[in-house]
Amino acid sequence: MEDLGTNSSASVDYPDYGQLVAQKIVSEEVKRAILICGTGIGMSITANRFMGVRAALCNDSYSARMSRLHNDSNVLVIGGRVVGPALAEDIVSVWLDTAFEGGRHTRRVEKIDKDRVEKVVHRVVARYLDKIQEVDHQALEKMVEEAIDIVIGENSMAAKKGKKKGGG
Repeated sequence: MEDLGTNSSASVDYPDYGQLVAQKIVSEEVKRAILICGTGIGMSITANRFMGVRAALCNDSYSARMSRLHNDSNVLVIGGRVVGPALAEDIVSVWLDTAFEGGRHTRRVEKIDKDRVEKVVHRVVARYLDKIQEVDHQALEKMVEEAIDIVIGENSMAAKKGKKKGGG
């Protein structure tokens, strides 16, 4: 267990900590993490900007359980000003003890990152299409789709490999 917190009650910029934790998830340095801030909202937004991060803001035990069971959340976010200490302990326990159910939920979870990749690629390609004079749009679209499938396939394989090693 590694504590990346501020170790003080001084005001800080929560995105710095959310990004640090999200990068550790993306790099597979850690499998799961917990973020805590005032409401948890800013941390959730920050962490979920990273592909492969499924941060769930859980202010009750049921949400914590379902975020693992159906969404395979890998980051638990708790609002420190919203949740009391005893409930926070219960939320963390439930979240840590709940495994991903898989099955039909696997396909749904995989769609989360696929959608993110498609939007990013679309934005990048759209910027440059206006500057290119003669483009075979169908060939370009096929190339982009193949690139997305490769990225999603690599992420899925890495996730499966991690679970076979006892992770997750």
